[in-house]
Amino acid sequence: MEESIDGWFKREILAHDARLLRYLLRVWRKKDEVYDLRQETYARVYEAALATRPRSARSFLFTTAHHLMADRLRRERVVSIEAVADIDALNLSVDEISAEQHVSARQELKLLALALDRLPPRCRKVMWLRRVEGLSQREVAERLGVSVKAVEQQVSKGSRLLADYVLAGEAMNLDVSRAMAELEDNDEHGKP
Repeated sequence: MEESIDGWFKREILAHDARLLRYLLRVWRKKDEVYDLRQETYARVYEAALATRPRSARSFLFTTAHHLMADRLRRERVVSIEAVADIDALNLSVDEISAEQHVSARQELKLLALALDRLPPRCRKVMWLRRVEGLSQREVAERLGVSVKAVEQQVSKGSRLLADYVLAGEAMNLDVSRAMAELEDNDEHGKP
């Protein structure tokens, strides 16, 4: 019988509370936001675990915290996905993250960038405005001259396509190795 989500969360996630708090206090410059960041990290981890529990809970916890900080930085000033992919550019100390996890996170961000590029144009624009620029659905609808319902549909479609790509490791029917080869080829030839 599978353990309850609450039991799993207490055992696998809350066990790292002190380490997570030290990490956030060390890397986040706005100290008054640290406790909110911690709570939002826990909420995201819990929500994700309702669907599928991660293989490495500790790694997932710290990766989620890192992504949350990156999201907040993007909202403060829009930066390219490639800039966010470079963890060093964010001036974040990641002592708790191994080199393998660092590489894995960079690969995931590159795959996400590729996935965004493969979305249909309107869907890509909606996803960019909602998730990167942090606009509300109403603001996106006004900017694009469409209904809020159309924005909701595009966000749903875009989220589903991105999730399929990233979680399944497929780039719209391309295998991961082919997608990575395409990314490396683009990097070598100076293509974005």
